[in-house]
Amino acid sequence: MPRLAANLSMLFTELPFLERFAAARAAGFGAVEYLFPYEFPKEELAARLRANGLKQVLHNLPAGDWAAGERGIACHPGRVDEFRAGVDRAILYAHALDCGQLNCLAGKLPGGVTREQAHATFVANLKYAAATLRPEGIRLLIEPINSWDIPGFFLTRTEQAIAILEEVASDNLYLQYDVYHAQRMEGELAATLQRYLPQIAHIQVADNPGRNEPGTGEINYAFLFRHLDALGWRGHVGCEYRPRTTTLEGLGWITGIAR
Repeated sequence: MPRLAANLSMLFTELPFLERFAAARAAGFGAVEYLFPYEFPKEELAARLRANGLKQVLHNLPAGDWAAGERGIACHPGRVDEFRAGVDRAILYAHALDCGQLNCLAGKLPGGVTREQAHATFVANLKYAAATLRPEGIRLLIEPINSWDIPGFFLTRTEQAIAILEEVASDNLYLQYDVYHAQRMEGELAATLQRYLPQIAHIQVADNPGRNEPGTGEINYAFLFRHLDALGWRGHVGCEYRPRTTTLEGLGWITGIAR
């Protein structure tokens, strides 16, 4: 059974955000991830991690105005300076939180911008970010996201992401493989994980349909976790799903699948 990380943006939402760290520890998690840390002082977040003996395994680069519907700016030609400033800010938080991985959300294709222009901007920004993060000891990740949940998102498929990794040609750029998004866009989960495992730095899970707990939908997670164990996966698996009821009521899937 892989090591699991609680995604505090989606789990324990019955509680205020800063109280979710203790709730995750009490529920048996040893690691956490979440979308963004920037709303809170980095010192406060670090204190919560230390107090609860938690490892932070991932957060995202700044991604524009999330509340207004933006989902990243890395493919936006007119916002390169903003993107680079976000890299600098993310480094400060990552060091304070001892977080060795940052995910870069590509964003939606901007109006009036061709896919070719967006692609060129995304690649250039990734080259900059990967090179900037390398001496800081921080890995850069990119994540395909399905086009039903975020219509217009620029990066939607594993093969597209792998081609971008090859074009950027950095040893500090990796794939974040979200099983839920991959199932919606392409399937072939086990074969894709096996093929690209050396280029995958982080995995996230939820079931489909509904993006609820593993075991509530069509994905055979018992098989998939055994498959990851057999492949020698040593990273964490982020639990980025929406509990059907409360977080604690839904955590039975872990022991069920482990059996």
